[in-house]
Amino acid sequence: MLKGKASLSDAELVAILIGSGSRNESAVSLSKRILSSVDNNLNALGKLSLKQLMEFKGIGEAKAISIAAALELGRRRRAEEVVEFQKITSSKAVFEIMQPIIGELPHEEFWVLYLNNSNKVIHKSQLSKGGITGTVVDVRLIFKTALEQGAISIILTHNHPSGKLLASDADKDITKKLKVAGEQLDIKVLDHIIITETGYFSFQDEGIF
Repeated sequence: MLKGKASLSDAELVAILIGSGSRNESAVSLSKRILSSVDNNLNALGKLSLKQLMEFKGIGEAKAISIAAALELGRRRRAEEVVEFQKITSSKAVFEIMQPIIGELPHEEFWVLYLNNSNKVIHKSQLSKGGITGTVVDVRLIFKTALEQGAISIILTHNHPSGKLLASDADKDITKKLKVAGEQLDIKVLDHIIITETGYFSFQDEGIF
C-alpha cells in the first residue's frame, strides 16, 4: 500500500496470490522456486497446467487455480490493450494485435481483421479453430462478414503452434482463393500473416502476393 504494486517483484506478486507457503518455506520463497523453474518467464509460467503447478510442495488445487486465473487475466488484458480501431500501417501492427490472442495457443486458429477505408480495424473474428495440423476456412463466411461490417479490405491471420515461420502450400492456396474472391466483391485482401509466440511471417513483406 505504501510503495505501490510496481515496486513488488514477480515472486512477491505471486506470493500475494498464493497467500502462504508450506511449513518449511515462505510464500515468497515458494514463488521464487516456481518462477525459477520457468527461468523467471511469466509467459512460460502461464503455460503451466494446474497439474504441473501442483507438483510444487505447498501448491494445492486452490493456489494453482489462483495463479492460472491471474495469468489468464493478464493475457486477456494484454489482448484488450490494443485499440480496436488501430490503424494498420505495417505487418508488425497486425502482429501486435494478434500475438496476444493466438500467438501462444497450442492449436491453430484462423482469424480475419476487417478494415475500413482508413485502414483501421473495425472488426476482427475467429473463422476457425482446429488442431495443430490446420484449420478449415469458410470463404463465404469471410466475405459475408466483410459486407455486413462495411469493410473495404481484410487481412488474414493464423498461428503456427510449431513456431515455424513458413507458409505451407495450403496457406498459399487459401490466400490465392480469397484474393480472387475478394476481387469479385471489390474487397482487397491486403496480407496474410502467420503468427507465432515470438515472430511473424507476412505474405506481403515476403513478396508472395
